Amino acid sequence: MGNTKSSALSKELLEELKSNTKYSEAELCTWYQSFLKECPSGKITKQQFEGIYASFFPNADPTEYARHVFRSFDTNADGTLDFKEYIVALHLTSGGKTLQKLEWAFALYDVDGNGTISKSEILEIVRKHLPEDENTPEKRAEKIWEFFGKKDNDKISEGEFIQGVMDNKDILRLIQYDEPQKIKDKLKEKKQ
Repeated sequence: MGNTKSSALSKELLEELKSNTKYSEAELCTWYQSFLKECPSGKITKQQFEGIYASFFPNADPTEYARHVFRSFDTNADGTLDFKEYIVALHLTSGGKTLQKLEWAFALYDVDGNGTISKSEILEIVRKHLPEDENTPEKRAEKIWEFFGKKDNDKISEGEFIQGVMDNKDILRLIQYDEPQKIKDKLKEKKQ
């Protein structure tokens, strides 16, 4: 990534993040200083991420879900999140464009990374954090699968997933989680 251990962001990374996220130069520099304070190596490990994530949900065990979130943002698959991956994660989960959020959601559900989503992958992700009216992972996965008009062993491509979600807000509701915004709010509280 460039100057991971430096106390200043490289100009190239700063420009790339400014043009691809909603954050200003001042915000990015502040985030970077904070990131380096928490992670002097310039990287967040999967275990650190799971620990941070778990601290926001003391009455639940979100470890498995945290692993999937981490995996979806570890774009170079090195087992860590560098500052760029971290900022992209913040941006997409808190205010990215709908298309970007849907691309991330597809990556989250594509557990094996093969470029398609199976019903069992949806089941694995929705097993956590279910609302009362969709009280089993099977019911929620079945609802999603029905919206797409798929048979049990069918697959969904990324383009089909994005178009289907954009065409049907009920699917969006079924695949969304409030947690990323809650995490961002709690991070703000911790800094104050």
